[in-house]
Amino acid sequence: MSHPNARLTVHGRRLLIERVRAGRPVAHVAEEMGISRTTAHKWVRRWRAEGDAGLHDRSSRPLTRPHRTPADVERRICELRRERKLGPARIGPILAVPASTVHRVLTRYELNRLRWLDRPTGQVIRRYERERPGELVHVDIKKLGNIPDGGGHRIMPRQQANANRQAATEVRRGGSPVIGYSFIHTAIDDHSRLGYSEVLTNERKESAVAFWQRANAFFAKPGITVERVLTDNGSCYRSGLFGRTLSAAGIVHKRTRPYRPQTNGKVERLNRTLLDEWAYVRPYSSTAERTEALGNFLHTYNYHRCHTALGGQPPISRVSNAAGQYS
Repeated sequence: MSHPNARLTVHGRRLLIERVRAGRPVAHVAEEMGISRTTAHKWVRRWRAEGDAGLHDRSSRPLTRPHRTPADVERRICELRRERKLGPARIGPILAVPASTVHRVLTRYELNRLRWLDRPTGQVIRRYERERPGELVHVDIKKLGNIPDGGGHRIMPRQQANANRQAATEVRRGGSPVIGYSFIHTAIDDHSRLGYSEVLTNERKESAVAFWQRANAFFAKPGITVERVLTDNGSCYRSGLFGRTLSAAGIVHKRTRPYRPQTNGKVERLNRTLLDEWAYVRPYSSTAERTEALGNFLHTYNYHRCHTALGGQPPISRVSNAAGQYS
């Protein structure tokens, strides 16, 4: 790769060849271009041997590497990594190989990060991304414990928190549950990572359908037309009501393979982000206070938060770019 101040780029090498072919001495051309005779003769020889292709930069990788780790040892290193999830410090003594060598082998085969592997099978996870917004939307539900009025054990002594919990249970016995769980329904666009979430009291099919209708309207505002929806195999998503709702809107319903949350990984990652940056980012005094904070988080996530998978840009930037590309 040519550095910024290089005397000869590919264009300069072609100019060198043109002047030499015109009948001028190589030494004279080299002096004019500010390079050595050795360098000039090198490019002339390459051009005569390979033609125009010889004027391009070559890889600095050596043709032979006699001291490279044997193939059978590399294969055994990869097997231990996939089957037992061991690191270089553990694999090295087993195979009598330095840990630094093990690390280089794992890096070469893209096994140096456990998060890149599917834990049950040890296979490298093949990540994908749809080409345009709306081509695929991931939908999922996350169950989250409710907070008794007055606060839980995160903001006060556990004895007092238990008293708040017991009081809330007695006051609302037979009514809508305060102590129990909230259900975070979430949808995220595969291409842009634009996300939408709601806190609901259950995960029944009627709630899932109502949530999707509001989510679909949310995606329609910036001009996203949803084509497919990907869910897991929860009972609310297997219901005929949910399927008919999607079909009526011309949306194809896809479901993941059982026990394969990696397929729905983008919404699973958003669920984790919700926990880290909204649900557990600070102590709340009630479930209502936590629910109220969700709207501010979603606005920050969609319009201001930098996303590593998007080159440091927020999700809305991809929606705007795609709108200009496909308009």
